[in-house]
Amino acid sequence: MSRNVRCGLVQAACEIPGDRPIDEIKKHMIDKHVKFTEEAAKQGVKILCFQEIFYGPYFCAEQETKWYDSAEQKDGPTIKLFQELAKKHDMVIVVPYYEEEGNSNYYNTAAVIDADGTVLGQYRKQHIPHTHPGFWEKFYFKPGNLGYPVFKTKYGNVGVYICYDRHFPEGARLLGLNGADIVFNPSATVAGLSEYLWKLEQPAHAVANGYFVGAINRVGKEAPWNIGEFYGQSYFVNPRGQFLATGSRENDELVVADLDLDLIKETRHTWQFYRDRRPETYRDLAELLP
Repeated sequence: MSRNVRCGLVQAACEIPGDRPIDEIKKHMIDKHVKFTEEAAKQGVKILCFQEIFYGPYFCAEQETKWYDSAEQKDGPTIKLFQELAKKHDMVIVVPYYEEEGNSNYYNTAAVIDADGTVLGQYRKQHIPHTHPGFWEKFYFKPGNLGYPVFKTKYGNVGVYICYDRHFPEGARLLGLNGADIVFNPSATVAGLSEYLWKLEQPAHAVANGYFVGAINRVGKEAPWNIGEFYGQSYFVNPRGQFLATGSRENDELVVADLDLDLIKETRHTWQFYRDRRPETYRDLAELLP
């Protein structure tokens, strides 16, 4: 019997300027994503993923301590809300948010909520950029410390790799080795330097590892910083590197595709990349310093 799973990605603009009160911004974005969740349920979506830090703007465009107030604990109100919605709709939901652990430990995190409302665990973004104006992430996030977990949900094995992580093939490989059927990459990336890589790297990860990828990017320009245009184009790609569905460049959108998880085994039987790996020859990879 074919294991077809309908999956969804939400790309959305944050229209409220970043100089407005944080609570106002969060409420607007959470309300928007609740509506998208309801729409996904109507379309029969069983696994849904939001964009990076979905409930606000990409505040890393500036370095201001006020944004620490937007962080929540792992059992905070936003996660609890989507636990209720996951259970209501029998839906797995991947919720990327700004996490505060304990006293002032901050992470760029995604919680994976199973269809019964249980939080199966979290992924914390491993690779933290601090590269050029507008992407000051080291001011806000510690590097992840939870490894590369894969979560056994009701509908399949889900891995997460957040935004800048996608430039690093090592973690993408580990997610495959850990059993991922689909890897979600919630992102916030603007037109210019990264756009030509957007549809190259993640299809390559899908092919090299024999899994599906769901890549999500927000849309629009965000005031008052206007660091560039978030160009959307969220998509699903299969283990053969073929695009299944792609979102628009400008619009809020629910991108939906049916993923045949049986294609994973079929593809891996054709391309024996896992069989032919030579891990004993890669030891220097983790030991070599810049």
